[in-house]
Amino acid sequence: MDEEQIANFVSAYLKKKGFKETEQAFQDELRHNKTNSSSSASSIDLDFAKRLLSFSEVENIPARYLEGYSKLRSWAYNSLDLYKHELLRVLYPVFIHCFMDLVAKGHIQEARTFFNRFREDHEMLHLRDLQKLEGVLSPSHLEEMEFAHSLRQSKVNIKICQYSYEMLLQYLHKTQTTVILGIINERINFQVFPGQPSSISDDAELVTLSGSTQETANQINKKEVQWGLLEDSLEERLEKAAGLLSDSEKAEVETKDGDVDENKKRTTEGGKQGASIKKVKKDKTAGAPGKTLRAEANSASMAPRVKPELALPIITTEVEQSILEDLRNRVQLSSVALPSVSFYTFINTHNGLNCSSISHDGALVAGGFSDSSLKVWDMAKLGQQAGNTVLQDENDMSSSDPVTGHTSGKRSYTLFQGHSGPVHSATFSPIGDFVLSSSADTTIRLWSTKLNASLVCYKGHNYPVWDVQFSPVGHYFASCSHDRTARIWSMDRIQPLRIMAGHLSDVDCVQWHANCNYIATGSSDKTVRLWDVQSGECVRIFIGHRSMILSLAMSPDGRFMASGDEDGTIMMWDLSTGRCVTPLIGHTSCVWSLAFSCEGSLLASGSADCTVKLWDVTSSTKPPRTDENKSGTANRLRSLKTLPTKSTPVYSLRFSRRNLLFAAGALSKSASTA
Repeated sequence: MDEEQIANFVSAYLKKKGFKETEQAFQDELRHNKTNSSSSASSIDLDFAKRLLSFSEVENIPARYLEGYSKLRSWAYNSLDLYKHELLRVLYPVFIHCFMDLVAKGHIQEARTFFNRFREDHEMLHLRDLQKLEGVLSPSHLEEMEFAHSLRQSKVNIKICQYSYEMLLQYLHKTQTTVILGIINERINFQVFPGQPSSISDDAELVTLSGSTQETANQINKKEVQWGLLEDSLEERLEKAAGLLSDSEKAEVETKDGDVDENKKRTTEGGKQGASIKKVKKDKTAGAPGKTLRAEANSASMAPRVKPELALPIITTEVEQSILEDLRNRVQLSSVALPSVSFYTFINTHNGLNCSSISHDGALVAGGFSDSSLKVWDMAKLGQQAGNTVLQDENDMSSSDPVTGHTSGKRSYTLFQGHSGPVHSATFSPIGDFVLSSSADTTIRLWSTKLNASLVCYKGHNYPVWDVQFSPVGHYFASCSHDRTARIWSMDRIQPLRIMAGHLSDVDCVQWHANCNYIATGSSDKTVRLWDVQSGECVRIFIGHRSMILSLAMSPDGRFMASGDEDGTIMMWDLSTGRCVTPLIGHTSCVWSLAFSCEGSLLASGSADCTVKLWDVTSSTKPPRTDENKSGTANRLRSLKTLPTKSTPVYSLRFSRRNLLFAAGALSKSASTA
């Protein structure tokens, strides 16, 4: 750059800033220097002029970002409706990277102005992300904040049709907006497909983060997952017994038919009608359970059988007979046969209830509180009947022994004390003789519901433990924590058996697979991971949620998994492929609990929006029809029924072995006034 160009830039800068006298003096000096052609003709300090030039260019950086994004936004919103929804997907990654680039260059005030001006465009889909980015106030925050750092280290995958992609390229070349072009080139990876644009959908796979996380997920999801049921399980034994029972019943009915034929000649018409009525009633009584068992057997027989990777505990004969009795009396549910629901409502909790749990038979209900206490209600002692049951937190009653948990006075529950921080999760063993609780004090405690005493304190996590879950066979349990790990434990050891590390943020929920060979974890990093219990390795990464995952549930056959997030979205996943089968759209707030019915035909979801929803799983997991694919509509899960509470957010759900649905929550004044 020669002296004349530098002089022109300096003049332009002085004029822009309104320094008229300085500009005039500068011009006079330039004319004076031109007339005096001496060796010292250029009395301008070149270094100073270059600094002024660079400062002028820096001053224009925020304006270029603002102008470039505003033009791109206007162009996208004014595009043809057929392509608009695809082009609008580009705006969010461009928006956040414009903001972070401005912060990185030190334009903090301009970055905040830019952020506040356009944030409303993205709040509906990305509110949680925007709330995190609000905390970025200096260039150092971009490195210290893990979320912002991961965004700057990764690319965004956007699925877009060929014509929309060509329209975008034509616009960028025409407008010559180098700043926006640079961001799109560096931060966005377009996955272009031929044909018509995709439909307007909430399918989260249309916009995903790439980089190390996505590449790792693609590699991990190629691993084989044995999603079948355990060999020689109680359900399998019952199926075999049901098959033998149906054969013997068939022979018995044939014998009775012969006896009826012989007696036809010796009976009157009325007698024949009476015998016929009795026979029909008996057939219905004996045949209904048989049909139920055979239907369940057909459904379960489709699932492969796998060997357990853990040493399974021995079940006593008494417990086994009790479980088999429940399975024999199980009600077969479907889209036309919905379950009965029993709802437990906590009152007078004063916003202190953090979690609740229900035993497998619904006889016990536990609540974890902010005052570090765990309280267990025995429904038999309350004399409750099916329906809406009220559980009162009687804080004014006399205190109990913190070690044994024995109660005195008129308290209607058993108080367990031992934690030194809020209790965030509780879970009953399959039989109901033990209950586990996890706390902000970083520990997990095992309590006996028979002895009303604390048995073991498990220490291993370094930060608050958000969730703990017993395995389907008992003895083993899994926990997850703010320390970004999940851990496998056994009741007889105080140290964890396995530590699962890999999530990028808090691990908020954990769930066992039906065959106990895997556990699933949901995290604030918006992913769900599936872990092999024996090796401790991650075998699946499920990417698609747009907010933290709060609840998980496994289908009884072990093939599917449901996950619920903070925005109210539920996603159904196929464990064998690692892909989302269908999204479940309906809740308007956090999904705190999910539960499959025992035969797997229904999914129940409980939310902070004070509703329980029932979904038809059978129709959702079928392959989509050809005409649906052509029209581009998603094969969404069908909502069968919505069960609203008056003003009680739903904390937990549980299907009993007989397919009765239990739910629990705390009465909330804020929910009733909202």
